[in-house]
Amino acid sequence: PVVKEIRSRLGDSVYSIREDETLEMAVVELLKKYDLTVTTAESCTGGLLAGRLVNVPGVSDVFKTGFVTYSNKAKRKILDVNKATLKKYGAVSEQTAKEMAKGGVFATDADICIAITGIAGPDGGTPEKPVGLVYLAVSDGEHTWVRRMNAPARFQSREKIRFRAASTALDMVRRLLCGLPVEEGAV
Repeated sequence: PVVKEIRSRLGDSVYSIREDETLEMAVVELLKKYDLTVTTAESCTGGLLAGRLVNVPGVSDVFKTGFVTYSNKAKRKILDVNKATLKKYGAVSEQTAKEMAKGGVFATDADICIAITGIAGPDGGTPEKPVGLVYLAVSDGEHTWVRRMNAPARFQSREKIRFRAASTALDMVRRLLCGLPVEEGAV
């Protein structure tokens, strides 16, 4: 009855009822279930997302590779992000996140790529693009879904912003694989 009540209140935000199952474990299980592969393309999270995935035993069946493309040059060379996109919108933008995710799919022939770009702080923010602004994208090569994440005051530390971004990205993949709206959910 407790599980039923929690599910009724939290809906599709519940990814598991097993107390020992992490979000990354649930995502890897879904990728295996559907025989899909994944690649990560990270900027502000610096490999945290890939690190969380590789902590899951058996992930080698589904994890292609992880790119840390911190610089604009790396985004261009490795993920084929257009130089004009970076110039017009900047590295922290919906457009760049989309191109990172699409580029990761094509660079590795993965079924899905998860991309993250943002400002983890404590420096680097502006009034237009404050610390805690993160764009996350998931692409299957044909379709790309993007979410904007703004970290509230309680998440205004570099570590918390990075962890929350990686968690949100994992949840986007989970939602995609479960047939749920990818651009919705807890942020």
